[in-house]
Amino acid sequence: MKTKLRDLFFKIWYWYVSNIDKNAEVLFMNYGYSSPDQNVSLKPKDEINRYSIQLYHHMAAAVDLNGKSLLEVGSGRGGGLSYVAENFGLETTKGVDLNERAANFCNKYYSIKGLSFMQGDAQNLAIEDHSFDAILNVESSHRYPDFKQFLAEVNRVLKPGGHFLFTDFRYDWEMDELNKDLDALGFKKLSSELITENVVAALDFDDERRRNLIKKLAPKMLHGVALNFAGCKDSETYNWFAERKYEYFSYVFRKD
Repeated sequence: MKTKLRDLFFKIWYWYVSNIDKNAEVLFMNYGYSSPDQNVSLKPKDEINRYSIQLYHHMAAAVDLNGKSLLEVGSGRGGGLSYVAENFGLETTKGVDLNERAANFCNKYYSIKGLSFMQGDAQNLAIEDHSFDAILNVESSHRYPDFKQFLAEVNRVLKPGGHFLFTDFRYDWEMDELNKDLDALGFKKLSSELITENVVAALDFDDERRRNLIKKLAPKMLHGVALNFAGCKDSETYNWFAERKYEYFSYVFRKD
């Protein structure tokens, strides 16, 4: 029931943001990442979204993307993919999102050479076989009705020798099944990391900004739901990360 309510709110929130966010203040919807070992120098325009960007940097820096083609499945409002396209030397970068409003917004808002967005289903991508050097998936897969079918699409679209950069969260009791599904892909696992503590640290640092944005954009009657959705301190979502009922992970695979 909670998962269905969360998915419903996500759809409503996307629709609402698309209509109310006239100044493009919501470019990211991930929970972020913070580590004392990570030192990311950002342009002034990116500083406000530092913690969400650091999650994308954590993933994109794991492999050499220079001169390559990258597909992000679940690109949302495009902030993360635009950062990667601008800073990692990619030749071609494409974002796919189920929400058509989000894809349309991204195509109008971003003007980076080689970067484009399209509406599409993660479980049925309208993309040619073996056409991308890397596939990125950030905090999106937990909403897919058929995760195994998504992985089959990753296998189909990724070039031999290409990389699958995957980060998201699951309930703690879902992790064994997740790992079985990933092992069945047959890709070489280059790295596997639980980053839940890094995500909680990011939520701590970013709490004030998230609260202020919700206060500014969300109607008062939705503040409680929005604070939980955003993972603000003392919300159920935040507490579940802090208590490790939710585990946040990052994986890097190579398709040999």
